[in-house]
Amino acid sequence: MATHALDPALASALRRAEVDPAGLTDAEYVALLGADGPELAALTALADAVREAAVGPAVTYVVNRNLDPAQAARDPALARELVAEAWALGATEICMQGPVPEGASYLDVVRLVKEQAPVHLHAFRPAEVADGAARLGVSPREFLSAAKEAGLDSVPGTAAKILDDGVRARLGPDLPVTRWIELIETAHGVGLRSTATMVYGHVETPAQQVAHLRTLAAIQDRTGGFTEFIPMPVQPAQVPPGLAVRYADRRETLALHAVARLLLHGRIDHVQAAWPKLGREVSREVLAAGADDAGGLLLDGTLDPTAGAEAGLQLTVDDVAAIAPPGRQIRQRTTSYGPVEA
Repeated sequence: MATHALDPALASALRRAEVDPAGLTDAEYVALLGADGPELAALTALADAVREAAVGPAVTYVVNRNLDPAQAARDPALARELVAEAWALGATEICMQGPVPEGASYLDVVRLVKEQAPVHLHAFRPAEVADGAARLGVSPREFLSAAKEAGLDSVPGTAAKILDDGVRARLGPDLPVTRWIELIETAHGVGLRSTATMVYGHVETPAQQVAHLRTLAAIQDRTGGFTEFIPMPVQPAQVPPGLAVRYADRRETLALHAVARLLLHGRIDHVQAAWPKLGREVSREVLAAGADDAGGLLLDGTLDPTAGAEAGLQLTVDDVAAIAPPGRQIRQRTTSYGPVEA
């Protein structure tokens, strides 16, 4: 790669990253996060090459449906119909995030989904794991083991935001970093894999973004439980009233996806383009900047198109093909990135 016209510090970091993508210093990754113009083009090209070497040319996607667990607890009959419809439409995954109402059972929600169809159930963020354990008067490990026995297959590694307690406090009440890590590692420990996430573009610094990625890498070294990394730009609804945030632009988004591909190389193979948050045009660009996965199709169906948290944002297979960069085929995957049986 020709880097003679680039900023010397960035050119040096890129040369080192060509040899050892995950071996840069924090300062070098922070410098790369600031790349723009020709530096950004060189960074994204390198990240794309690292992606190609790590996972090949395919843009993958999963056929899934979001269900609201509170709605499922209140109306089990409708929930069963929605699961059956999703299965009939080709879904291999049901995703549920959010608490169930007081008096309802997380485990019952798991059972009703799994009794209806042989789908992969991806459910319960760390806060819901803590809540479910507290309601039963058991440890998180005991709750997660019971949920797995009932049919839970994996958990969302969401609500990570930025894994820095000062940043988290400014964004509103949330689990402390140590508690989030404990709950995710407990899930991994009982055999439930999870996603890894970051919400960026609010009040965090580039150094805090790098520290967040380092924390995820360290968890992966200990557990091997993360399936993919999903960076998501903060949305207005997530911002507390009165908090001034910058909102990430295209440059920051491309640089972050590229740096994540480099820093997590050899640990977390897959980087997802969160198309409901990025939009389709920027999703296409990040898929040429280190990302390899388009996430879920988020089937709406016809029974109750408002059932999921991202209702109305359905993607089709043709849409996935349209956002795939030139020369990249698309391939359906399971939640754990395996092949889908016919």
